[in-house]
Amino acid sequence: MYFFPLSFRFLATGNSFESLNLEFLLSKFTIAGTVRATCDLIWERLRPTVMPTPTAETWLDIASHFEVTTQFPNCVGALGGKHVRVRMPPKKGSGPYSLKKYFSVVLLALADSRYHFVAVHTVADASKADPRVIRATRAGQRILTSQLSLPNPRPLPGSTGSPLPFVIVADEAFAVTTNVLKPFPKRGLDTRRRIYNNRLSRAQHYVQCAFGILGSKWRVLLRALQLDVDLVESVIKACCILHNYLHVHEAVEESTPVMERASECFHDMPDVSALQVRDMFADYFMSPEGAVPWQLSSVSGGH
Repeated sequence: MYFFPLSFRFLATGNSFESLNLEFLLSKFTIAGTVRATCDLIWERLRPTVMPTPTAETWLDIASHFEVTTQFPNCVGALGGKHVRVRMPPKKGSGPYSLKKYFSVVLLALADSRYHFVAVHTVADASKADPRVIRATRAGQRILTSQLSLPNPRPLPGSTGSPLPFVIVADEAFAVTTNVLKPFPKRGLDTRRRIYNNRLSRAQHYVQCAFGILGSKWRVLLRALQLDVDLVESVIKACCILHNYLHVHEAVEESTPVMERASECFHDMPDVSALQVRDMFADYFMSPEGAVPWQLSSVSGGH
């Protein structure tokens, strides 16, 4: 049957429906329906096993691995966005994109330090330069993070201070919240803030690497697609599920233990603002308990 070979050919190569029409001798309408059905099936059948809703033990394992690989404690994921270009169909001159040749479907993804997608969300909006993309991204961020039940706060390793929340690291495009950390603004950075930004950047880089791996295997995401937005969203989500599936089945099994039992690490969180949480992490990275040997050299010379 052509059902799966056709769809996987499209996802892996990004070949146009016209090209697939010559290869499989099927109409573009049939090809579109086949790709849509396959992508929806992949999402529905595989998501519960390869992108399940995280449990408390899952979050603790992610945080443990992040701390080992990036020296960023209490981190449960790197949040990032990837734009997938969509070409406007011919003679479609109405709506907010009527004067634009392209617009974007933004993939928001939370990745762990094994380059595995923990959660994904798609947001359709205008061109990459349009400020509405930032608003859409932040709206998607709220939707994505509201779906995640993070463990209660706990003290940072070696610290006797107040417990701090488990956090997601993100770049400047995202809004800072109690559970989402972003860099300090680049102007007027002192050493403390430079070190914090560098430590956060090292952790946030994992989602960008995950996007790179995703695009290298599923090249449809590197092309400008002339498809309906809902089909593009189905394609994106299917590629993310397949990324996780291949990652699980191709990776060498690791045995990183959960740092602590979930029931033993929860503490009440004092009433602090999102900006105070960021400052508390920055202070920790300057303390004897939180500093690492390379951090001063990494910010020397203003970098």
